[in-house]
Amino acid sequence: MKTLIVRSYESERDLEEIASLINTCEEVDRLEQGTSVSELRESWIDPNFDPKRDLRLWEGSDGTLLAYAKLHVPKIEDRVDGYLWFRVCPDVRGGDIEGEIVTWGETRLRAAGKERSFTVATLLSRTRADRPERVALLENCGFERDRYFFRMARTLTQPIPDPQFPKGFSLRPVRREEVPQWVEMFNQTFIDHWNHRDLTAAEIDCELEKSYYRPELNLVAIAPDGTFAAFCCCFIFPEQNDRNGRNDGWVGILGTQRRFRRQGLGRAMLLGGLRCLRNAGVDTAKLGVDADNPSGALELYKSVGFHRVRTNIFYRKEIVL
Repeated sequence: MKTLIVRSYESERDLEEIASLINTCEEVDRLEQGTSVSELRESWIDPNFDPKRDLRLWEGSDGTLLAYAKLHVPKIEDRVDGYLWFRVCPDVRGGDIEGEIVTWGETRLRAAGKERSFTVATLLSRTRADRPERVALLENCGFERDRYFFRMARTLTQPIPDPQFPKGFSLRPVRREEVPQWVEMFNQTFIDHWNHRDLTAAEIDCELEKSYYRPELNLVAIAPDGTFAAFCCCFIFPEQNDRNGRNDGWVGILGTQRRFRRQGLGRAMLLGGLRCLRNAGVDTAKLGVDADNPSGALELYKSVGFHRVRTNIFYRKEIVL
């Protein structure tokens, strides 16, 4: 192994090198996870993310970027979670870098946890189930399997049933000034879901500024009394589609407030979202779902024609601070 230089993120030049590394990995791994400088830059727009502290780069003695890692530590009142993503150049996999990455993630998470006066934190990382080398790496580093998520897809060339809303409910896009009301609805809806954390209006404001956001794809169901009852937010990523030679859209968020459930709102919102994607010219809709979702989302998606295309595994490791 060449002598390694480990350092923090410094400048826009590093951004270009990271994008190049990710695409080099994509040529081998074929995970449809390539990127561009603009996409990567935009993905880092987050009030909870500081590239100087939350990124680490591993270089060879000649300055070539061999690996990078990112740790996202959202602000949560009752716990500290860190989400670890990393890519390693195919030519140097299976050596010491992967272990160093996990060690860095633990160290960075400990620092974040101590800043918030916690004594325990949770390090999380995700992998596709069909990547045995990444599965083995995480398990050898002390991670335990925690949750399974399915990637699902549905063609939009097949008929989409008409959405049927309960009497008095209406469907429309969310207005920008309604972000606080939307955030409250989201937090109340997912409070009983796996690893839930409350979102803030500042985080959503950042999302609404991103280039791929389309207001007409961000739908809300209004109850007769004016309450936000259910929501479906869809996305289209043009650069990703061009790179992969696809024409996909995504059902990013779907939910119904608990007091409005069992009335068919989830199904109606989903069908409304699919129709919006079709009207936007999308051929295939995709989404991710918790395999053990407590509200029955998996069966809902199956009932409208979605099928599983792959399985992802979330791993967790408890870190004593």
